[in-house]
Amino acid sequence: MAIDQPRIGVVGVGHLGQHHVKHLAKMKRVRFSGIYDKDRSRAEKIASDYKIKSFNSLNELIDGSDGLTVVTPTADHCATALKCIHKGKHVFIEKPISDSVKSANSLLRAAEESGVLIQVGHIERLNPALLAIKDYELSPKFIEIQRLAPYTSRGTDVPVVLDLMIHDIDILLYFVDSTVKNISATGLSIMTDSVDIAHARIQFKNGTVASLTSSRIAKDKVRKIKVFQKNMYITIDMLLTLSEVYRVVDKNKSHSKFTAQLDYKGTHREIVYEKPEIQLKDPLQMELENFSDSIKGNSSPIVSGKSGRDVLAVAEHINNLILEDLH
Repeated sequence: MAIDQPRIGVVGVGHLGQHHVKHLAKMKRVRFSGIYDKDRSRAEKIASDYKIKSFNSLNELIDGSDGLTVVTPTADHCATALKCIHKGKHVFIEKPISDSVKSANSLLRAAEESGVLIQVGHIERLNPALLAIKDYELSPKFIEIQRLAPYTSRGTDVPVVLDLMIHDIDILLYFVDSTVKNISATGLSIMTDSVDIAHARIQFKNGTVASLTSSRIAKDKVRKIKVFQKNMYITIDMLLTLSEVYRVVDKNKSHSKFTAQLDYKGTHREIVYEKPEIQLKDPLQMELENFSDSIKGNSSPIVSGKSGRDVLAVAEHINNLILEDLH
């Protein structure tokens, strides 16, 4: 049965969960059912700040909701989401979908049996700089992605592959319409008990090759993507929300800008520079609106549970390769 205004609750109101609360409290297309957090004093303060209901138990929040966003530590994702799913509730699970492919598969099976949807919060899929190139026909041969961040204790409950690189694995699988053929990886543990710096080389069956580097002990933040394909080069800066496209085209055709003229063996071509228009909109708001619309049956999750599981499978494999190398 269609739901005109779904009741959505938030499980976990830590740093990221509070952003969920902020957006849901303003969304007119949903009824914000309330929040639950094991830290009762924190939950009560957030509830007071936003004038929303704080539930005394997770089960009470589940019973009073049609869908829930799960913003707990990664290790709790599966158990928390399963409680919601078994009661017939839709779930939005912040990335990664779970802490293992095995538990992610149990979530997918449970959701199918209960007839509910799973959406995974891979927020970078909705980065405005990435959305700006959606109209270009991509057929990449080589992709280079860097994601570097200064050290912070938040997120160190999981290795850097599951904390940072997983964003780029999701983008990579979205870009490349092929299955993974081979992965090699290396990494180091510097500040924590798990991997803090990781590099992976991923080869796809269609010949595409990708190089991914992630670090959570860098001096400055970097989030850059470079895409190389026949007659086209794209750079995407997800921090500056800037995209630039360079295309090689036949001369004497109408183009927006050109940066250089090329002459080779009698051919006359131009390099055309384009700067796609950026539509600034909050990615988390877009994710939550998509979740609401999917519950109502008007849309499908931007990142489905299956997609989230597939991304986790690649991330898990990369992390295991690094651990084998370290030992």
